[in-house]
Amino acid sequence: MQHRFITDQKEIDEIIKKCQVCYVSMVDENNHPYVLPFNFGYSNGVIFLHSSQKGHKIDILKNNPNVCIAFSTDHQLRYQSEQVACSYSMKYRSVLAFGKVEFITDLEQKKEFLNKVMTHYTDREFSYNEPALREVCTYQVKVEKFTAKLYGY
Repeated sequence: MQHRFITDQKEIDEIIKKCQVCYVSMVDENNHPYVLPFNFGYSNGVIFLHSSQKGHKIDILKNNPNVCIAFSTDHQLRYQSEQVACSYSMKYRSVLAFGKVEFITDLEQKKEFLNKVMTHYTDREFSYNEPALREVCTYQVKVEKFTAKLYGY
């Protein structure tokens, strides 16, 4: 079986929407890679993220906003021969999204962004109090480039 690259945006969007977690990779001031799992929201080529306002990732992203975000789903172990280790492989569908983090400070936009995240997991919107909105850090990544592929499907 060979990999198949995916170029259809609808298929890429379906993969992203099926994922429960994404992995955001970034590069720190010493040129060291750093990657973290995130809950997320997604709509029309924009990835919505949130976190604490402080921490190593925020320091990195303020210094270098370039990110690569990985999504992967539909994992299924397969093999040609149960007795031959080299015949084992994993079916999957995956997407990489490249872009720059943009921090959002406007409270109304924060509500919209947080609801993008919440509707990804719950299919409903919520209300937020002002102290909570002031404490959370929200950011978006307008995807500049997608790459996607599948294996075994």
